[in-house]
Amino acid sequence: MYFQDRVDAGRRLARRLLERGYTGEHTLVMGLPRGGVPVAYEVAAALGAPLDVCVVRKICAPEYPELGLGAVAEGGVVFLNRKLMDEMDLTEDDLRGAIHQKTAEVDTRVTCFRQGAAPSWVEGRRIILVDDGIATGATVRAALQALRARKPGRLILAVPVADTLTLNELTPQVDDVVCVCSALSMFAIGQWYLDFRQVPDEEVVELLALARSTFERSQPSPPTGSAHPEPSRGLGPE
Repeated sequence: MYFQDRVDAGRRLARRLLERGYTGEHTLVMGLPRGGVPVAYEVAAALGAPLDVCVVRKICAPEYPELGLGAVAEGGVVFLNRKLMDEMDLTEDDLRGAIHQKTAEVDTRVTCFRQGAAPSWVEGRRIILVDDGIATGATVRAALQALRARKPGRLILAVPVADTLTLNELTPQVDDVVCVCSALSMFAIGQWYLDFRQVPDEEVVELLALARSTFERSQPSPPTGSAHPEPSRGLGPE
């Protein structure tokens, strides 16, 4: 199966989510910048849900810029693939410089993408985390850790395409997984897209602004204290 582009992938993914009974009620769609945001925009539009980003930056192996050893997510979350690091005889100290660099990049991109807007409220809500595809899953793992720390009501992972083994490893970390297609030994997400051009920062900013102005519903008020604002019956399929 091939996707024409990220718009096509997002619309197909949205159909799967709708088939599973997910709607925009009590839902926040979060895209992983940059490539996941055009996909997430189509999902948010179809569900009638607000859209935000979860900013993550991959930590790459020294001398192997395409090999992800981990990732840093907003909120100071760091995920490291210890098994892969051991195979390459690398320690956390070897990556400390890269971790600091990526942490600074996350802070810069949060400012760029949100344009002064506060992060969306996550606690107690159904969160649908969207990317354009998953290979090793380093960035997704960091994003899931960051979101779990913010106490969502339910956490859904939704992607057009993913490596089967990685998806199986991620499944216990979420409440549900929605994936259009998966395959073994997936090394390049772009091979599943006819058009897999880079997504510039400006496009991410535009899509977030467009979402706020066109289909974002009125957001519920954040909880005060430990109050839970959302009835469990509205959290979607079990």
